[in-house]
Amino acid sequence: MKTFKLSDTLLRIITAALMLLALFGVMALESWIPSIHVARWVGVIIVLGCIYEMSKCIKSVGSEVFDKHAAYFVTFMMMLFLMLVSVYFVGGHPWIMFWLLLIIVGTDVGGWLFGLMFGGDKMWERLSAHKTWAGQIGGIFCGTTMSILFFLYLKPYGEDTLFAVLFGCTISLLSQYGDLTASYIKRCLGVKDFSNLLPGHGGILDRFDGWIYVLPFMWFFI
Repeated sequence: MKTFKLSDTLLRIITAALMLLALFGVMALESWIPSIHVARWVGVIIVLGCIYEMSKCIKSVGSEVFDKHAAYFVTFMMMLFLMLVSVYFVGGHPWIMFWLLLIIVGTDVGGWLFGLMFGGDKMWERLSAHKTWAGQIGGIFCGTTMSILFFLYLKPYGEDTLFAVLFGCTISLLSQYGDLTASYIKRCLGVKDFSNLLPGHGGILDRFDGWIYVLPFMWFFI
């Protein structure tokens, strides 16, 4: 009997859709019962999962690999703990978390789609073998578009649409560089993914690496 198996691309899309539905559900629950700070505590749990995955990866490598890349591993762990503190404070502003979520998801989808469609020169092959300039441009375009749409809907800063454009570009770039940083750490660790918890995506940290620089930036910004 032939076994039916989903392709990696379709599995990735289905998993991403389910995660988005769950995150939108969190935001809806936040709006219904704001006093329990759902977005904050879900964010804290997610970042704790990222820290746990990174800890397991470090423990699994040999002493030679750890000694060679110790500075990178320690710095990255410190960034994750800064991310943990940041999500606690930024998570108290659910509409900002939702804005960031839309931009980062738009950036991810745009980068993946434009990279797939146009390919082209590698962006920074030493850090990531798959990221292209077309993907980065597409990610910025889609992420900024999501920022503008959200801004026009809620108008959190009055009528200054230019702010939405600059904000979207900044968050989009920060999310992509978070992704690149995590990719380089995985190269140092000698692994493809931080774990295999999420089908088609790898681990929690593989999916949420785009928030590494975004959350500390947003914490200082607000």
